[in-house]
Amino acid sequence: MSDIAGTKPALRWVVHLSVIFLVTLWVIPTLGLLISSFRTADQISSSGWWRSLFPSEQNLTLRGAAPETQVLENGVYVIQGELFGADKQATISRWGISSREVDAFEPGQTTDLRRGGTITVDAAGNYRMENTEEFTGKRGARIFVTAELPPEFTFGNYQKVLLDQSSTDSMARAFFNTLTVTIPATIIPILVAAFAAYALAWMDFPGRALLIAAVVGLLVVPLQLALIPLLKFHLSIGIGKGYLGVWLAHTGFGMPLAIYLLRNYMAGLPRDLIENARVDGATEFQIFTKLILPLSFPALASFAIFQFLWTWNDLLVAKVFLIDATGQTTVMTNRIVELLGTRGGNWEILATAAFVSIFVPLVVFFAMQKYLVRGLLAGSVK
Repeated sequence: MSDIAGTKPALRWVVHLSVIFLVTLWVIPTLGLLISSFRTADQISSSGWWRSLFPSEQNLTLRGAAPETQVLENGVYVIQGELFGADKQATISRWGISSREVDAFEPGQTTDLRRGGTITVDAAGNYRMENTEEFTGKRGARIFVTAELPPEFTFGNYQKVLLDQSSTDSMARAFFNTLTVTIPATIIPILVAAFAAYALAWMDFPGRALLIAAVVGLLVVPLQLALIPLLKFHLSIGIGKGYLGVWLAHTGFGMPLAIYLLRNYMAGLPRDLIENARVDGATEFQIFTKLILPLSFPALASFAIFQFLWTWNDLLVAKVFLIDATGQTTVMTNRIVELLGTRGGNWEILATAAFVSIFVPLVVFFAMQKYLVRGLLAGSVK
């Protein structure tokens, strides 16, 4: 009796738990990426993002002050200072002066330096080097420490990725290049597909059924089949390797879905509404612009979300149709791939760049997701 109107289906809780499980699978990696984008390289390498709010033990390689800072005290040359600085609290558990024995000494112990003299390091990171002869060299002595550091967050990763134009990690140009590709590649197919969808839904002409069948058939054709022929065609007419070529490529690849989605929605609009407008003397263009388009906004917004997310996250089409050796037209997805190849160890930069890349699609999706549901359900119920 669970299917009687007004009763709760037996599988309702299974559906709810499945939705919660899927949402959790999506949210947890996104949250981890966001937190990692604000952490330092040492914090990321020493502990996972889920421990970002707790102190972490890290192995660090630090340097004492340069020999030029030494002072003479009672016939002894002295170099002293703080390894972590006054604004950073840390507790050292072990330390050493050799990379082979990074944990040879406990805080407070004294050992001999290789170039003469002694060094003492306490638990707070204060060190003191003494020598009866003058210290020489250009750089300070290396000191290896194992210390427990408090959680640390920084906006420096975002500043380096977005604002530092002199940095090889800067994604500011790639961000605007991606907008340059995505916005026209979203608007153009909507404009073209809206006209085609109206014609296929409300205008009678020979071959309409064949055109509808062709559009449905194109939905299952992989775009990889058309990449090389389309690139050759673009190169032959002089629009290859540029913004115009990638706009037209995205338009062509997105057109079947756009026409199919919009045509189904427009076909579900009341026929009496269209016929009354024609009786009143409205032209087809007036019906389309003043009646169909306003009523079809949910479907238009639904496809706009799909197309925006597709073009924003696209790498394959950009690689084929937007090749630029100078990096002037590099998009964000390609920039992240370059960072993986050249800066694979700098996880804080990669995490920041990746979150910058997904931030705009998240905003677009959550702002327009109600239209997405309405547009997808359009035409499913008569």
